[in-house]
Amino acid sequence: MKRLPMGALRRTPDIVLDGTWEFRLLPYEQEWKSVEVPELWTMREKADPPHYLNVAMPFDEVPPAVPEHNPTGVYRRTVELTPQPGRRTILHVGAAEGHLSVTVNGHPVGTSTDSHLAAEFDITDAVIAGSNTIELQIAKWSAVTYLEDQDHWWQAGLSRSVFLYTVPEVHLRDVAVVADYEAGRGSLKVTVATAGLDHLHEVAWSARIEVLGRTETRGISPRVVEPAFAPPLTDRSKRPKPLGLPDGLMDLLSLRAAGAPIAEELRPAADGMMPPREKAGTAVLTLDALEVAPWTAETPHLEELLVELVSPAGETVDTARLRIGFRRVRIEGRDLLVNGERVLIQGVNRHDVDPRTGRVISRELMLAELSLLKRFNVNAIRTSHYPNDPVFLDLCDEIGFYVVDEADIEGHAFTTTLAHDPRYLPEFVERVSRMVLRDRNHPSLIIWSLGNETGYGPSHDTAAAWVRAVDPTRPLHYEGAIARDWHAGHAASDLVCPMYPSFEALTAFSADPRADRPVILCEYAYSQGNSTGGLAEYWRLFENLPGLQGGFIWEFKDHALDPDGDGRYRYGGDFGDEPNDGVTLLNGVVFPDLTPKPALYEARGLFSPIRITSGAEEAQAGTLRLRNRQTFADLGAYDLRLQVETEDGPVGAVTLPAPPAAPGAEAIIDVPDSIRALLGTALALTVSVRTRRDAVWAPAGTEVSAHQVTFPRRLPRLPRDTGTAHAEVRHPLLRRGPQLCLWRALTDNDQSFALDNRFVRSGFFQLTPIDVRADAGTATIRYRAAFGDEVVHTRTVTVLDQGDYLLAEHVTLPDAVGDGLRVGMEFELVDGFEQARWVGLGPWENYPDRRASALLGAWESPIGDLAVPYLKPQENGGRGEVTELRLSGPAGTVRTVHATPLHMTVSRYAISELEAAAHWWELRPSRKTVVHLDIAHRGVGTGLLGPDTLPAYRLPRREYAWQWRLTLSEED
Repeated sequence: MKRLPMGALRRTPDIVLDGTWEFRLLPYEQEWKSVEVPELWTMREKADPPHYLNVAMPFDEVPPAVPEHNPTGVYRRTVELTPQPGRRTILHVGAAEGHLSVTVNGHPVGTSTDSHLAAEFDITDAVIAGSNTIELQIAKWSAVTYLEDQDHWWQAGLSRSVFLYTVPEVHLRDVAVVADYEAGRGSLKVTVATAGLDHLHEVAWSARIEVLGRTETRGISPRVVEPAFAPPLTDRSKRPKPLGLPDGLMDLLSLRAAGAPIAEELRPAADGMMPPREKAGTAVLTLDALEVAPWTAETPHLEELLVELVSPAGETVDTARLRIGFRRVRIEGRDLLVNGERVLIQGVNRHDVDPRTGRVISRELMLAELSLLKRFNVNAIRTSHYPNDPVFLDLCDEIGFYVVDEADIEGHAFTTTLAHDPRYLPEFVERVSRMVLRDRNHPSLIIWSLGNETGYGPSHDTAAAWVRAVDPTRPLHYEGAIARDWHAGHAASDLVCPMYPSFEALTAFSADPRADRPVILCEYAYSQGNSTGGLAEYWRLFENLPGLQGGFIWEFKDHALDPDGDGRYRYGGDFGDEPNDGVTLLNGVVFPDLTPKPALYEARGLFSPIRITSGAEEAQAGTLRLRNRQTFADLGAYDLRLQVETEDGPVGAVTLPAPPAAPGAEAIIDVPDSIRALLGTALALTVSVRTRRDAVWAPAGTEVSAHQVTFPRRLPRLPRDTGTAHAEVRHPLLRRGPQLCLWRALTDNDQSFALDNRFVRSGFFQLTPIDVRADAGTATIRYRAAFGDEVVHTRTVTVLDQGDYLLAEHVTLPDAVGDGLRVGMEFELVDGFEQARWVGLGPWENYPDRRASALLGAWESPIGDLAVPYLKPQENGGRGEVTELRLSGPAGTVRTVHATPLHMTVSRYAISELEAAAHWWELRPSRKTVVHLDIAHRGVGTGLLGPDTLPAYRLPRREYAWQWRLTLSEED
């Protein structure tokens, strides 16, 4: 016995084996204990905890060597069975992370080594009536572990469900569906494969399909012996009878293959010389000219397909029900088309991760993840870097996502050898082919991926050739094929799918006359920590340059783990795992609990189904022009909520139906008179896009994006009075008065290797006053930075009234510093401030290169909620373009007004506290209020892996000057 061939059919369990199993971990334990399956023993066993590495293997070996120390988990369960005559008993193991060996009642059944695809075994001959013992032994390491070196935790165990089912001796083995769509009609090809019939020369069985009210029946193909020539005649005692063979018989085969003319009377003989196209034991059924709605991610229309296996007696012996979608995917020139239309890929990369259970993922969590992504206008998912649970693909079919299905192949530590090693060739082909055979019926799946970061070699080309022959309906993707040359690798990739390209590279390639394939970035907008700067620039290119068609943000979710459920999320090294790659797995646009980060709100606005294409003058004249960014759907699914943003807050909300704009078209709506009347003093007109109807992924009224028309801003006027010069401001509400600050708690991107410690080299993390002078109403403070460079801060402080100050600042930086992080003032208030209100960009955190989706208005928030708790503390919580800030609480009120909009951060923690903490949960609860008001603040970029902050959002200037007003009152 051995593992059964992979197929697309999903059987209903007869006996679910999830639940309590006996377990022991060798070599550490000899006694059995109870565990709950599915589970990963690494999430609970102190002897073998999770281990995080990005590239390097967790042991010092080379392929195909297996380390001597090899933790092995043994799962054992007893189950009562009553075998039924004429039926086969099948054991289904949804996923086993490691090398799986199966025994039943002591009999070896088979093995499996693909950690993220199911393994099924026919155990009929091993089971008995009564009590049966099933034992699943999983060795953590094997020769194929080198192909599972993904950027994730190393884990081991049973990560998906285990169950038993039975099938008749003759049954459906597989069903392959091609549901095509063109010119408003659907066509269907269903290939039915059976088990138990392919040895028969005469078959009276048939396959029947029912779909869209139509029925088609086709007989199962018999076994046909290849034609053979009779041996030469040796008996010459009598005259042989002629066989009636045509003259030139041996020429017919080549004439037929060459398409040469063949006499009509000879065609049957020519056809008879070729073996039948249909395999024995199969049937191919087709239906054409079907009246059916197409499937797209925007309009995920599914139909029910019933497949039946019918016996010679006319009895239905076996059935399968599938949900199918009619659509066509193809590449024409430099465009990827779905149903003949070019689609923009607004995607994310997604790993399986649950902070409590590791890669054990429930259907409820899958639905929650996909619902969140749908609400944020994401339309595509790359299953980095292995096939997901089939239930996940079912949900993608239903909710509507374009999916890149990726094979469980990543040999990152040995990229130069594995794809060229013939010992690994069968494993490459097997992993790719099993994925294709399992998932090919899903309409959401539009692209096959050969894996990730395993170099490029003949094993990829071989696997690609197999996929092209078996499923020519989908293009192929493999980044390694084009990594060194975007014009190369055609044998393995139909797409140019680079990682983290520069904006200049994309622009140049788009204009290159040699470019001949669509560009869809398999990874971009690296989102580790406070990051994802430049996303809007990527989308400016995608939406305006030929050949560029979007991509997949790296990535969806932080991989931090919380096995104890105490809220203390852990990353590499926190389990004693050495060596490790630390925080490199904290690069999601959502936190482990699915709380969206500000970066996801930035994507939400850019990915919106609607975009405003008109400006302030048209709005004031009474119209708004909107563009439908969708490819297939009109705007009938949305309502628009209009409101006016003023310095006193939002007013005049009105809800309208979205205009009936066709896909890709523009439409004009009239601004209601009640709104127009309020625009005279408005900061902006906000248009909130909301769902009109309930859906599985969101109730009616859910906001999916918000856009603005902004109006010329009336900046505050500051008093011009003169007064006494001060080096600092003193007041009972100030624990520390306003002082120059040029430093932020370094983000992960700030510490990119490529930036060569430029910010630390500035020395701005430490400013020591070396001279303070007051002259003619002006105070000049000279600072020495950590490495001796001099910074000069000139300030005039005018006392307007008690607790009311006007501050004029001038800062001169040393010439040696070519880039900085911030230039501004920092002050700290006494305890007792609780609420913040500001006029500027919000409501979520934003930075100069990540604020295309931020909104201008008057915002309020508890001070503690302004922070973004990146799991590794760093600069966070900034809001840009702020002209007014008000902080209030039992201690009093502090108000700042800025003649030039400033970048604001209000935090419970000082920079030094953020930099000293390794985890957000290490920060002690605080009631302090630390305020930063910056005339200049650097963007966040993606410099850790990808483009740095664009020059427009850096700090190259040597001098900065600005004015602001600070008013403090001990009355709330």
